[in-house]
Amino acid sequence: MLDAFTPWPEEEAAGYRRAGHWQGRTLGDLLRDWAREHSTRTALVHSGSRMTYANLNRRVDRVAAGLRLRGIRPGDRVVVQLPNVPEFVVTVFALFRTGAIPVLCPVAHRAAEISHLVRRTGAVGYVGPDSYRGFDHAGMASGISAEFPFLRRVFTWSGAGTPAGGFSVSSDGCLSFPLSSIDAPPEPDPPLDAGSVAFFLLPGFLSSGLLMSGGRAALGTPAPPELIPRAHDDYAYQTRATGELLGLTREDVYLAALPAESNFAFGCPGIVGTLAVGGTVVLIEDPGPAEAFRAIEGERVTFTSVVPAIASQWLDALPGAAEDLSSLRVMQIGGAPLHRASAERLAPGSGCRVQKVYARGEGVLSAVRLDAPGNLIIEQASQA
Repeated sequence: MLDAFTPWPEEEAAGYRRAGHWQGRTLGDLLRDWAREHSTRTALVHSGSRMTYANLNRRVDRVAAGLRLRGIRPGDRVVVQLPNVPEFVVTVFALFRTGAIPVLCPVAHRAAEISHLVRRTGAVGYVGPDSYRGFDHAGMASGISAEFPFLRRVFTWSGAGTPAGGFSVSSDGCLSFPLSSIDAPPEPDPPLDAGSVAFFLLPGFLSSGLLMSGGRAALGTPAPPELIPRAHDDYAYQTRATGELLGLTREDVYLAALPAESNFAFGCPGIVGTLAVGGTVVLIEDPGPAEAFRAIEGERVTFTSVVPAIASQWLDALPGAAEDLSSLRVMQIGGAPLHRASAERLAPGSGCRVQKVYARGEGVLSAVRLDAPGNLIIEQASQA
């Protein structure tokens, strides 16, 4: 799979480093810097639980060591299919530190899509729920491991909290572990090149086949998804540059309402960009107005990113909302044009600025500046 990855020409890469755009640091290394600077601040919030930067960094270190202990090696591909929970952030950064490569996948995908990703990447591991919203992910993973003999590690997350402990072995030799049991004393990271592949994204604005409808994720019928490799250097720059465009600071609170594995929510500036400045990431599993409005009020959320369908739902729910949403200063909108009437309802004067974002996993990214005239913001938000 990685034979198809073409690194940046060395002359261009050297120019980006001289200009300070690329820092020559992996995303796993950068998290250590962020944790050192913001150790006692809240990094992640989910369903009433809170995790400081110090605790996040410590957990990432211990999970990385646990993954190594269970056979995950540098260069291994691991499919990560988790909802918007702290374990998603911990697992992805732990894989960065092992030198393994996460393949970020929507939790709504099923056997056909996951089998394609496993085969295409030669994935040796899978991380997903034991079951989620009525679907048996563990059973799916077991069936896929029987089909592909190289998939030999399955790590399952349980929202109820699985007790740490043993593992099971399937008849074909695949080992299954509770994700909560993946823990070991930290050890030094392997030497890694910041120009190497950090993770794989699926194509499209969110991810191939994932349609947002009524605040819920639903599968379409797309062709099997291909993959987009993103390097540590270029993705770290993307999150930093988009954060600067938003004027992001440690006082900001980001609401991850869209699927965390999507490029928009993960790094435009999203989860990674917020952590980079010492802000707080609030993870919710349902982007509908009921859960989103509670989170905005309760955590004093300052910015979020949504698709037009969700923005319209929120706007329709506003007249009857009892929550105080005045902390929200920026709503990023992308993925499709927003109806002009909706864009006008979000116009400056409402206390919340709209930022139209066009982002592709391949790296093309543009956004309207927050100081643009109001009529330009409306025009851009209502255009593809």
